[in-house]
Amino acid sequence: MKKFAILFLLASIQNINAQQDSRVITTGVPFLLVAADARAAGMADQGVATSPDAFSQQWNPAKYAFATDKQGFTASYTPYLTDLVNDISLGQATYYNRFNERSAFAVSLRYFGLGEIELRQNADDEPQIVKPNELALDGSYSLHLSERFAMSVAGRYIRSALRIPSGESTDSKPASSFAVDIAGYYVGEEAAFADFNGRLRLGFNFQNMGPKINYDAGASDDNSANFLPANMRIGAGYDFILDDFNKVTLSVELAKLLVPTPQSADRNGNGIVDSQTYTDENGNEVNEIDIRDQNIADYNKINWVSGIFSSFGDAPGGFSEELKEFTYSVGTEYLYQDSFAFRLGYFHESPIKGARKFFSLGAGFKYNVVKVDVSYLFSASKVKNPLENTLRFSLSFNFGDKYEDY
Repeated sequence: MKKFAILFLLASIQNINAQQDSRVITTGVPFLLVAADARAAGMADQGVATSPDAFSQQWNPAKYAFATDKQGFTASYTPYLTDLVNDISLGQATYYNRFNERSAFAVSLRYFGLGEIELRQNADDEPQIVKPNELALDGSYSLHLSERFAMSVAGRYIRSALRIPSGESTDSKPASSFAVDIAGYYVGEEAAFADFNGRLRLGFNFQNMGPKINYDAGASDDNSANFLPANMRIGAGYDFILDDFNKVTLSVELAKLLVPTPQSADRNGNGIVDSQTYTDENGNEVNEIDIRDQNIADYNKINWVSGIFSSFGDAPGGFSEELKEFTYSVGTEYLYQDSFAFRLGYFHESPIKGARKFFSLGAGFKYNVVKVDVSYLFSASKVKNPLENTLRFSLSFNFGDKYEDY
């Protein structure tokens, strides 16, 4: 049980901050935001505006409309929390098909397994083995709206089986929900300069927009449910095409959770909510704990649609805090003959919104129809990253007819 408590906490609250004055936004099923492929991970978890690949389903499925291969299949594996346990991992498989010049579809399965947990009421009891897990099944369709711009829509079924039996209770049904993504991707014309050719890429994706997920099987409303990790990604990249063999890409990406910010009852700003009582402007005596409980109740009543719109202006600290809810990443990729790749990246999150900061590096090798990618993460924050010192692997196969490269 101790192991499960640790894992459940880390799986349910991915972005946790050790600072007392933090206002971290937490959601259900945070595994949806973990980079499942090594290429994106090697560029600091970005992919909304990078060149199309078979892993585009998670980052921007509109890129499939620009794929140069007709079909592709991927498999990836990411160990998780390797410093604590050895049986937690994230896996993903994807298939895409660009079935004509204008359109493509893709399907994918993402599976997050938390290993085996032994449950006992007493030390001498025969253990009950449970295997908590979460999964997401996706489907997307992308379409060219012009020669250089495409959009896509994706649907997602989400199932989370983290709840475990308590005592003699067997009420541990998996929680489920669904979500949609709306994405766009633009590729500019190749421009000629004195020493190189260049090409601009732009992308956006509004991800995981859908009803809350409820882990309480006995609840009849959303008041005890968790927001999905609805997320906005916008990015830009530029290809420096040095010659027929060498290409360097620089890209930057911004992301923001489209989830309401928790409101604080910490009147003194010391990070502690206690039983202090004070008199408000109307002469009424108010207790901080009462305010906290009311804030929690009001927060839980926000529906997911209202939460998306309110997330742009509800930070207690005003506009300055709202800006801190954006994360950014910068990445670069060097390609030689489209066969060898080397990648670097940096990711930054505000210290009061999760404090994730890390550098990443990665490499890739392509031979015929097979491509292998690996990546590695170095934390630059005092808050430990669950993917720190972890190698991620991805394997992809591209086959079928070739389309002209934009």
